[in-house]
Amino acid sequence: MIILASKSPRRKELLSLITKNFVIEPAKGEETADESLPTDLYVSALAENKAREIAALHPEDIVIGADTIVAAKGEILGKPRYAEDAKRMLTLLSGTEHSVYTGVCVINKGEEYTFCEETRVRFFELSEEEIDDYIATGEPFDKAGAYGIQDYGALLVEGIEGDYYNVMGLPVGKLNRVLKELGIL
Repeated sequence: MIILASKSPRRKELLSLITKNFVIEPAKGEETADESLPTDLYVSALAENKAREIAALHPEDIVIGADTIVAAKGEILGKPRYAEDAKRMLTLLSGTEHSVYTGVCVINKGEEYTFCEETRVRFFELSEEEIDDYIATGEPFDKAGAYGIQDYGALLVEGIEGDYYNVMGLPVGKLNRVLKELGIL
C-alpha cells in the first residue's frame, strides 16, 4: 500500500497522475527542522519528518512525505498567517525571481530515499491593487509564499524554469521515476 503523508488536496491530485493506488494519512507532527540547514536540506528534512511519522505507524507500507517552501532574497516564505503577512510576501516576490523547493521522502519498508526539486519562478511587477485583489480571493492562505500557480496566482507569474508541478507541491515527473527505480511502480 502507498500512503501519502499529506493533507494537501493538490498533492493528492498530483500523485493520482502517477498512481490511483494510494491512501491519504496526513502527518500530524509539528513541521520543524534545523533552520540553519541549506534550503534544499531544510525542506527535505521537513518531508522526512512527515514520512517517518507515518512510516512508524505502517512499517510494511510505502510512505511518501513532501513539503514545499518558497525562498526569496534569503528568506523562507511559508504559509501566511493573515492578510498583512500575505501582502508582505507578495510584495517581496513582486518583479523578482524566487525559488520553489519541494522535498520528497519515500520510505519503503524502512529504506529511505529523499530528494529535492527546485523550480525558479519570476513574478511580474505587481501593483498594490493587484496584490490586494489576489489576497481577496482567499487563495494565498494555505500556500507557501502566499500564492498558488495553478489558480488565480497564475496571473502573477511571468515565467518559470523547471517543473511546473513542483510549484504546485509535488514534482511528479521526478517522483514517478524514483518510484520506478525503487521497484514500487
